[in-house]
Amino acid sequence: MCGAAIASGRLYAVEVMVSQPIHLTPARRLAALPPLALYVHIPWCLRKCPYCDFNSHESRGAAPEARYVDALVADLEAALPLVWGRRVYSVFFGGGTPSLFSAVSIGRILDAVRARLSLDAEVEITLEANPGTFELEKFRGFRDAGVNRLSIGVQSFQSEALRALGRVHDADEARAAVEGALRWFDRVNVDLMYALPGQTEAQAGSDVSTALALGIRHVSAYHLTLEPNTWFYRYPPKLPDEEATAQIEQAVHARLLEGGLQQYEVSAFALPGQRARHNLNYWTFGDYLGIGAGAHGKLSLPDRILRQVRHRQPQRYLEAALAGDAVFEQHEVADADLPFEFMLNALRLLEGVPVALFAERTGLPLSRIVPALERAEARGLLARDHLHLQPTALGMQFHNDLVQLFLND
Repeated sequence: MCGAAIASGRLYAVEVMVSQPIHLTPARRLAALPPLALYVHIPWCLRKCPYCDFNSHESRGAAPEARYVDALVADLEAALPLVWGRRVYSVFFGGGTPSLFSAVSIGRILDAVRARLSLDAEVEITLEANPGTFELEKFRGFRDAGVNRLSIGVQSFQSEALRALGRVHDADEARAAVEGALRWFDRVNVDLMYALPGQTEAQAGSDVSTALALGIRHVSAYHLTLEPNTWFYRYPPKLPDEEATAQIEQAVHARLLEGGLQQYEVSAFALPGQRARHNLNYWTFGDYLGIGAGAHGKLSLPDRILRQVRHRQPQRYLEAALAGDAVFEQHEVADADLPFEFMLNALRLLEGVPVALFAERTGLPLSRIVPALERAEARGLLARDHLHLQPTALGMQFHNDLVQLFLND
């Protein structure tokens, strides 16, 4: 789904690839492996949005749905030696637009996962969907297949704004999708974008008010950015200036907080009990196996941490995965890169993380980052004691400046 401005990437987590394989010293070992999530990428969508830089491809005719499911299962099978015996705490179907696939296909994928991996009793299974690309009855099929959380790429509840964004749905379809999702799911996220072409504070606030009035309890609120290799980057629309954008952001955040949602991450707001388990795993430097065209993954072994990328082009991925060779690139993460990678994610959380999590997830001693922590404190970007690390309000505002302090520290 071309709705998120991240993260994500998808998500919702930034990938840092090392240019050359680096073998870690045998002395650095993880005491315990982190939680494991599964990300499943379905790359097709009805139309490529002009702001989208994700690995998504317009479906010209019917997508090879059954063959792609076969490829995903083969990809999962080939990856088992790296995750054998580990429990999966969350599954996330991203894209593209995963809801273009039938509930039968989503069920086939989940059945294959259950047959090969142990799922936690409280596993969160999220599927991204776009308004206007499905019958509402499809939602019930997804629920029956095992999905227990939907993420709807609404972006706006105003038809004029949706047209400016190149979306295929209108305001009425956006509302109908949310209402249909809430009919079948207790947990529903809505993606909203702000600082849109010609948007005012009142219009951005209206989108939030509509989501809250519909009963949404988790909102991902993203600032529209012009990313390289997108139509908007080559032909930029007229966006609100920096001052207006800051005011719109403040209005959006204030309205969400007034509605009772708590901000727990840079772009995420939720009622208690509604936080995204899958994304929290990214932000706390957990592991995730990524399968599907262009999917990224991070997998920990006792003595090293691997990052993987699958073949990006769907047809190439299909051929490679079915041949048991879906991984396009794999690297070990260097010790020198781990502080930045950890902090890049952990310091997105408003509540911060336990101090002990750094050593637990990286295998490095806390002393490795003490100089950077002291610099961040001195600049008023970070607060810490012997138990906890937390970005300050200034650190959240200047998140990039904060995490840069840990680059190759």
